[in-house]
Amino acid sequence: MALIVVMEDDAGTRMLISSVLKKDGHEVVAAENGALGLELVQTRHPDLVISDVQMPGLNGFQMLSALRQDAAIAATPVILLTSLQERGHMRLGMNTGADDYITKPFRPAELREAAAAQLNKRVMQATLQGMAVDAAVQAALEEQKHQLAKLYEQRLATELSDRWPSVDGTEEDEKFASATVLFVDIPNYAGVSEKLNPTELTELVKKFYGSANDTVHLFGARHIQFIGEGLLAVFTDNTDTQTVNHALRAARAAVGMVESCRAIHQYLNITYPGRQLPRFEVNIALHAGPVTLTTLHDPLHGPGSQALPVGDAVSAAMLLQKQARVLGWAVVASMAALRLVTGAVLTGRRALLELPGRSTPIDAAELTGLAL
Repeated sequence: MALIVVMEDDAGTRMLISSVLKKDGHEVVAAENGALGLELVQTRHPDLVISDVQMPGLNGFQMLSALRQDAAIAATPVILLTSLQERGHMRLGMNTGADDYITKPFRPAELREAAAAQLNKRVMQATLQGMAVDAAVQAALEEQKHQLAKLYEQRLATELSDRWPSVDGTEEDEKFASATVLFVDIPNYAGVSEKLNPTELTELVKKFYGSANDTVHLFGARHIQFIGEGLLAVFTDNTDTQTVNHALRAARAAVGMVESCRAIHQYLNITYPGRQLPRFEVNIALHAGPVTLTTLHDPLHGPGSQALPVGDAVSAAMLLQKQARVLGWAVVASMAALRLVTGAVLTGRRALLELPGRSTPIDAAELTGLAL
């Protein structure tokens, strides 16, 4: 198995991480700060580094910067550990070269999955080297990393800004010839809300939709909008690199939300035993086609405007989500969306779906996961 270096100043957390990884058969060496951890990396050349951000002396960002500047260990994958309060600073970690990060407190399963993903990626890179294409792949990955970091910064700046477009007329509308629309809703929301008090329900909604909002942002959604208990996101190619199209990023976001839903279901069972809550689950729809983000002004209530996604792809995605609930599919994707991600996703059952108000049915399939 792999050799993993863990850097964490909290003894309890350090012991927990080491124990979880050792149970998976990995060899683990640990350090209580960044300076000692960096020395271990330089001498042992591990397969993976897991480091806390806030440490005395050499913190996680400084350690990562020094590691990336050392040619002998620069390619070592690094996972950073950060608290919820530090998420706003993770852009620094991305720009410095972090491969992934985990938010504390975390579940052992999250740690295992993150570690396995980085170790599997390392194995894949070694295989590509053997096929004599590693140089081209690494160049593409490096370019993608820089572009993603730049786009992350741009999205963050947009969110922090409270200024809206001031141009009058239809020139404000943004038209996309091809985009993927994702719509997610909680089918048993009414049943769950009936058995939770307002405070408990508020905590649940913030937990799920906070995670869902983070997920679609992470995968570069161009527009996000809440509709009732549902969330609608529009993915376009101008928010990402040319190597990851809008449909694949939307599919990854959908799979991520399904995983988040499972975690919340476990949380509800543990937090409210005996309540007999209906199963917490989501139904998600993906559909691709032309989308326009049209700008609406409201002069009656003062200056300001908002963007509204319109187009057949938007309405069809919302109708498909209702069909996913009827069929019992966590994620339903139209063939228009699946053709854009051929070979990159796994599908299950397929059906020709009649949608209310539409003259022709939509060919769609159950999206069950991502292809390795």
